[in-house]
Amino acid sequence: MKLSTRTRYGMRALMDLALNSTGKPIQLKDIAGRQRISLSYLEHLIIPLISAGIIKSTRGAKGGINLAKLPQDIRLIDILEILEGPLAPVDCLSGSQNCTRSGLCATQDLWNDLTRAMEKVLETNTVLDLANRQRSKETRSEMYYI
Repeated sequence: MKLSTRTRYGMRALMDLALNSTGKPIQLKDIAGRQRISLSYLEHLIIPLISAGIIKSTRGAKGGINLAKLPQDIRLIDILEILEGPLAPVDCLSGSQNCTRSGLCATQDLWNDLTRAMEKVLETNTVLDLANRQRSKETRSEMYYI
């Protein structure tokens, strides 16, 4: 299973907002440049995040976007579901109407276990956790050894 660029780039954009937040709106072009994401693609990604109340947008010359919630209150599973839809890796988990073998198939149990494991990781990690991981990586890359 692969997550699309929508989720990967969306999470990077939110992480960038958390890392660079000063209280003032951040312009999309700045996020696009730092994260090496196409500006036009990023513009499409933020629309559902604004609609969901994750990001707020400010118009005008000094406009841009900010997180609408604290980074520690934005769970990664919520971002994934906003940008991708349900986490289920196979259609048969979406209900018995999608599979004639629903409830009779051992592989369905496996897919349920996989889904629960992914949900646990994504439910217990937030945008703040992602930003802290990034800070840690940047700190390590700045160390010099003699």
